[in-house]
Amino acid sequence: MAKETETVRVNFGKPIPIFPLGVVTLLPHAVLPLHVFEPRYRQMVEHVLDGNGQIAMAVIDQKATADAPDAPPVLKPAVCVGQIVQHERLIDGRYNLLVQGICRARIHREEPPDKGRLYRQGVLRPIEVFDADADELDAIRERLHFLLTESPLRNLAAAENVASCLSRPEAPTAAILELVGVSLITNEDVRYRLLEEGDPLARANLIEDDLLDLRSLLCRAEKQLDPAAPKGVHWN
Repeated sequence: MAKETETVRVNFGKPIPIFPLGVVTLLPHAVLPLHVFEPRYRQMVEHVLDGNGQIAMAVIDQKATADAPDAPPVLKPAVCVGQIVQHERLIDGRYNLLVQGICRARIHREEPPDKGRLYRQGVLRPIEVFDADADELDAIRERLHFLLTESPLRNLAAAENVASCLSRPEAPTAAILELVGVSLITNEDVRYRLLEEGDPLARANLIEDDLLDLRSLLCRAEKQLDPAAPKGVHWN
């Protein structure tokens, strides 16, 4: 995985533009379609396309922002640095983008807008760890494949495609686990924990625990709907 992430370099010595959204929208290896219409973010895109094409996808801290309604939205510290891999400028100045996640980082210091820059940017610090135990990751990968093919989770919309990727030995385990996180984890708290966690083994455990919880819920739902189930079985 280290070699893959090094193919696109991030200069952490320079501030990186910050694009905040309400939820986690991007993890490394994933691709995010983005429609940009606000003037400040249109300016951001213009600036980064003249440079290295990189932006930091941040997450708004909803509670902290609600506590200070007159201040700019408060950002959670973890971000995903993304690379604009495709862009289309519309006639009215809006942009359609495809942004690919490169790596995780943490906001070390924010720089507010100034007279010539309408958007925030930040000095970031990388948080990725690349020395996870490969055997443990592969073991979790096998268990996830089983969950997505031999349990009620196989009925999830993305399960077949993700299971197919998990079965391809040439696909790096750490990258495939990012796909699982983006495609199958819907709990926003867990998604943010995946974003802020630099250790791939810890992320793998988070994913497995969340999917096991979901399997348990689905199994209870199946029992409730099963006409042959014992009377008195309820999903609550």
